Amino acid sequence: MKERTNLARLLDIAASHKYLSYASWILSAVSALIALVPFYFIWLIVREVLEVAPDFGRARHLAHNSWMAVLFAVAAVLVYIAGLMCSHLGAFRIATNLRLAMTKHIATLPLGEIGQFGSGKLRRTISETTGATETYLAHQLPDKAGAIATPI
Repeated sequence: MKERTNLARLLDIAASHKYLSYASWILSAVSALIALVPFYFIWLIVREVLEVAPDFGRARHLAHNSWMAVLFAVAAVLVYIAGLMCSHLGAFRIATNLRLAMTKHIATLPLGEIGQFGSGKLRRTISETTGATETYLAHQLPDKAGAIATPI
């Protein structure tokens, strides 16, 4: 039997909110691709300027290409923000469910086990663990999706 990855187990904890994580990866990848389009329009601007030099009055498409570069740059930022919103909503849900599951498990332990560690240490462990999970899901995974999509 194949062992499940940690990411698959985290997404199981998310329950119905795991689709927000999937959406964040897709939106991050789409944003990375859209962010490349302004470079095409900048290339068109440079090409036109070099073709008409030194009579720059003949350059007819500079304004259009400039505005298209700005439009696609803004679109990339907006899509990325939408992806981050999805990733944060999903990550917060996973962190909450993980906190609840850890607390329920601790409640089933004998008091001697809990007393051995101390309540402050257990609380700190739960807080740090779920915080690290949230950072991973809300920031690192969407950025990884964008980093993979860009060279492709």
